Amino acid sequence: MKDLVIFGAGGFGREAKQVVDDTNQDSPEWNFIGFLDSDPVKQTGDIHGHPILGGAEWLAGHPGVHVVVGIGAPAARCRTVTSLRASGCSRFATLVHPRAIVGLHVSVGPGTVICGGVGVDPDTTLGAHVILNLNCTVGHDTVIGDFVALAPGVNVSGGVRIGEGCDIGAGAAIVPGVTVGPWAIVGAGAVVARDLPANVTAVGVPASVRKVRPAGWHEQA
Repeated sequence: MKDLVIFGAGGFGREAKQVVDDTNQDSPEWNFIGFLDSDPVKQTGDIHGHPILGGAEWLAGHPGVHVVVGIGAPAARCRTVTSLRASGCSRFATLVHPRAIVGLHVSVGPGTVICGGVGVDPDTTLGAHVILNLNCTVGHDTVIGDFVALAPGVNVSGGVRIGEGCDIGAGAAIVPGVTVGPWAIVGAGAVVARDLPANVTAVGVPASVRKVRPAGWHEQA
């Protein structure tokens, strides 16, 4: 059993805890210690009986503990991981729900969370700190960059490229061979039928660009 904390005392932190619980029911792997959060308001009390232990400083005194960042928004997750790395944290846990189907020759990066009902086809690459939320599907030969979040029910076809930090809304679909540039946002229910550039927000069927952000926008709190 490996000691584990979840950084993030919000909604996705609780979802990540569910993956931990379901994993342990099938095959005990994680000794869950509690939650951490950078917001002082959230650093007291408990969640479902598990303590909120403090912020990042708690990890400095517990170097052997694994951590998974349970923050749904890619930009905030990236900033948190960057801060944790700078403070010396390197034990990032990867969580794969026992009822996810992960194909052959799939590479999964550290810190990634794969929730229940997800299907990942063969020869796919998932970067670090990716979130595949409930019932997503990812087709063969797809490459998903670091910090990408797929909301529940996203359908990614084969041969797709999704750049770092993209946020793909619930029920969206991406057709075969499309490239989505880094830090793009795709609205819920959108159908991405052609390539999207970096730093845009695209919505609709077919998806069209509605907003363009400056490069590096995600680095701002």
